[in-house]
Amino acid sequence: MNTSKGAQLSFMMFLQYFIWGAWYVSMNSYMATNLQSTGQQISYAYMALAIATMISPIFVGMVADKYFAAQKIMGVLHLVGAGTLLLATTTTSNTVFIGIVLFYSLLYMPTIALSNSVAFTQMQDPTKQFPLIRMFGTVGWIFSGILISNLLEVEKTHFIFIIAAAASTILGMYSFLLPNTPPPAKDTSMSASQALGADALVLFKDRPYTVFFVAAVLICIPLSFYYGFANLFLNEAGMENAAGKMIYGQISEGLFILAIPLLLNRIGVKKMLILGMGAWVIRYILFAYGNSGDNLWMLYGGIILHGICYDFFFVTGYLYTERKAGEKIKSAAQGLFTFATYGLGMVIGTLFSGMVADHFTANGQRVWSSIWMVPVYIAAAVLVYFILAFRDRKQTDVNA
Repeated sequence: MNTSKGAQLSFMMFLQYFIWGAWYVSMNSYMATNLQSTGQQISYAYMALAIATMISPIFVGMVADKYFAAQKIMGVLHLVGAGTLLLATTTTSNTVFIGIVLFYSLLYMPTIALSNSVAFTQMQDPTKQFPLIRMFGTVGWIFSGILISNLLEVEKTHFIFIIAAAASTILGMYSFLLPNTPPPAKDTSMSASQALGADALVLFKDRPYTVFFVAAVLICIPLSFYYGFANLFLNEAGMENAAGKMIYGQISEGLFILAIPLLLNRIGVKKMLILGMGAWVIRYILFAYGNSGDNLWMLYGGIILHGICYDFFFVTGYLYTERKAGEKIKSAAQGLFTFATYGLGMVIGTLFSGMVADHFTANGQRVWSSIWMVPVYIAAAVLVYFILAFRDRKQTDVNA
């Protein structure tokens, strides 16, 4: 891959994740401020993305991969998505707004797989070349937080959608200039169940993987509390430019992911996963007792722990899934893992987190200390379950 193509793909990844970061992080604060949304209504909006995660593999596997060049369909989806994002700014109805977010999510989520496909097709050695290209996606997410929070200070306003729409328009047009990526499965057939990774169900014959898989779905419940309510909490706790501060979580994620190959070989899969789940417990305790005064460090600590929470559990989980699956069903296994965690797990988690947020709300005031202790208990229970139930001594699972 030459330097010119590398620059093209890096800019594509930058915009791809800039768009997502611009509206997703602050949507809860926008809804609470402008739509007077309840916790349940906020959770429905975030659940839309989880539903789209469950559906998008079917679209990519059965439509995009068979009939269209990846860069062209990505361009169309981003252009239509830009109009949809602008439409979100025109309503004060929670029901209509949630419907718009669902429709937009159905447009956006397939573009993640499509952008990866465009990148992989141009690479001679994806294992070495893709991480650097993908890093620009994290940079895009970080820059969107700096822009809407620190530079423009618009994280609670409709401008988060306007900024995302502008970037989506740019990426939509830019996509048609990307290297051609013809449909890889043009002459093959694929069922909906295959697109969702059903071929990987054979992995559940392996007890250790089943234990891990159940833990992964359950840990998405506390995960959804962070995605759905962290920005709103930090704003209500008095942290200035909260979205800008939350980029420390992405910086942490980028740094800790570099440590995974070394630690995975030294301490093994089980200990890595335990560290990841343990970090969820600590993070929410910090949020429960943190404030913008003397305990401001706790809020920063909870944000920065995002790297360990996400990388040590989910990135390690993807690697563990790949080791277990082997070459034949590797793609199906990753698809099933994504469907179950960021799809099913997040649907359950967003619904539950919204109910908890409303339960601990009185006269319009959320009791955040009580709200955050709920994911503490859930994450702790999942951690104990995993420690007691997970046993894997096979050679493929290094130091498990």
